[in-house]
Amino acid sequence: MNAISDQERLRRWRLLLGGHATDGTGCSLMGADIAIDRALASLYDPGVEGSDDLTKTRQRKGGSGPSQPGVARWLGDIRQYFPSTVVRVMQKDALERLNLNRLLLEPEMLEAVEPDVYLVANLLALRGVMPASTKETARLVVQKVVDELIRRLQEPLRSAVTGALNRAERNRRPRFAEMDWPRTIRANLRHYQPNYQTIVPETRIGFGRKRQRTQRQVILCIDQSGSMAASIVFSSICGAVMAALPAVKTHLVIFDTSVVDLTDHLDDPVELLFGTQLGGGTDINRAVGYCQSLIQDPTNTILVLISDLFEGGVAENLLRRANDLVQSGVQFIALLALSDSGAPAYDRDLAAQLALLDVPSFACTPDLFPDMMAAAIKREDITQWAAQHELITARRSAV
Repeated sequence: MNAISDQERLRRWRLLLGGHATDGTGCSLMGADIAIDRALASLYDPGVEGSDDLTKTRQRKGGSGPSQPGVARWLGDIRQYFPSTVVRVMQKDALERLNLNRLLLEPEMLEAVEPDVYLVANLLALRGVMPASTKETARLVVQKVVDELIRRLQEPLRSAVTGALNRAERNRRPRFAEMDWPRTIRANLRHYQPNYQTIVPETRIGFGRKRQRTQRQVILCIDQSGSMAASIVFSSICGAVMAALPAVKTHLVIFDTSVVDLTDHLDDPVELLFGTQLGGGTDINRAVGYCQSLIQDPTNTILVLISDLFEGGVAENLLRRANDLVQSGVQFIALLALSDSGAPAYDRDLAAQLALLDVPSFACTPDLFPDMMAAAIKREDITQWAAQHELITARRSAV
């Protein structure tokens, strides 16, 4: 057995003791150790600066603003830095020490709270330690939020996507037998010639050629790290709505260091959400590689990567793969967040490098997502579209 160095021994004591600064050990924390210390302090030393992820969740009692996914983020951190046996112990301690178990052990409390996206994210993150007696109530809470989001997003998304597909397929050079005369007449009323009592059909609109419409393929590739909790909920709902459109073939893929294809669950958004696993590491390149294997017709494929771009794999490989996809004709869009939470934290360097490859990177609200998909289907310049809507965009000049 290798002997532990004095510096490593001090480091371990510093993480064990917690507290401020070097806490008498003379050892300062650096790099990942800072995040590890913060995760430990959130549970075992609440009140220390930077340890508020869980205590904020425990202390919040009212207010009109949304709750925050502190539990989901904390669980993601501990899964990243500790082995699974330690993670289980820390989750159990969190439930007991910070009274988070009250939320999970009392179904009537879940029934009384006002459900929102962030409560759903926390429930999903904690479902592994949720008592069986509460799971059904938690599922009902998730169902309530899902139903509300579908009411909010279904019609705008369906109208935007269907309208964009119709405009993209419209026949502007119809033969005589293909003419849509009512629409053609309306489009040319300004060209009415009173002397001849006729209309000059300068713009001709047809029904489209009698052929099967090319099906668009949309792939949603979603980072399931703790910081992306709200984005997972919104993305799942949007994916379920698009999956019901016959002219769109929708795939939904989630990933951390592994990749899971949840496309078969798009008909049941609640089951889909319970299939996610918030937290863990991130291998974006591996996930994009799996999505690449799903592509059948690159020029009719839209790949939407929903991630903060903090790559745990090899960024150079991701950039090469992104370039290959764009060169093949795939519309590749990176959403830094799909939520109402405001400006996200993201890897600005990687976002800027993707922008150089014509992969626009920006954050998008759920209400704007239908318009963004419509713009992508019509092959508009997505970077320009994002700028027009004043969205956060990683510009090419950033490199």
